[in-house]
Amino acid sequence: MAFFAYATWGLLPIYWKLLDAVPALEVLASRIVWSLGFIAALLWVRKAWGKTFGALSDPKTRYWMLLSTSLIATNWGIFIWAVSVDRVTEASLGYYINPLLNIALARVFLGESLRPLQALAVVLASIGVAYLTIARGSLPWVSLVLAVTFAIYGLVRKRTPVGAVEGLAIETGLVAPVALVFLAMQSPPFGQLVTGDILAVLLVLSGVITALPLLAFAGATRRLRYTTLGMVQYVAPTLQLGCAVLLYGEPFEVAHGVTFGLIWVAVALYLVDMFRLRQANARQRS
Repeated sequence: MAFFAYATWGLLPIYWKLLDAVPALEVLASRIVWSLGFIAALLWVRKAWGKTFGALSDPKTRYWMLLSTSLIATNWGIFIWAVSVDRVTEASLGYYINPLLNIALARVFLGESLRPLQALAVVLASIGVAYLTIARGSLPWVSLVLAVTFAIYGLVRKRTPVGAVEGLAIETGLVAPVALVFLAMQSPPFGQLVTGDILAVLLVLSGVITALPLLAFAGATRRLRYTTLGMVQYVAPTLQLGCAVLLYGEPFEVAHGVTFGLIWVAVALYLVDMFRLRQANARQRS
């Protein structure tokens, strides 16, 4: 489930590039509405609407779901905008940072131990971001917003006792009224959706493209250690970076090379640490 989710997200720039002619906010609003439509149909088939509404009866759950909704909507919007303005490289950097941020959050909020190589990996990633900030003279805010929103979103979903399908239904349902009002205010109303051309079809299918990996991700967060889930995520930014440089010709400058190099070393250190830990556990079991 984790691999399917991250591989799909890694290739999403290709899909959003097909919608370049549509404003980013309209794409985001359509994505929300059609995601809810897809999930509503899935809940109807599973006869799970009662379970969904039941989850909202708890005030604490409502609060956490409202927070997760805000985080994922922000993440979606920034990513779609970044693709539309040819900043996929910067977006991919955010998703390289995200797993290391997951490690830090797991240490602080979940009590998962942080071993020496893990700590070194987090430090190296921090140095990489700091170097890029100094070299460019500006904070890579797209990278940081994407990393922070998705890391906290994953943590919230892991701590919230709501199933994958029900959780996504609540998240899209909470923000769908805003999306519908926005689409109705377009000229013409509902924008590209009323044209009936290939762009309208792509906007409708964006609900499926959105829902399937999120469902897989939510399922994975319930079953994997958060640190393990973080490492699988590197499938996504690797594919995004490949799209940015090889398909769309975005520049990959020296500053990018240094920053990505430090983060790749951090990833390697963490993988080595995971491998050593698994070997040690296997020896103990035997």
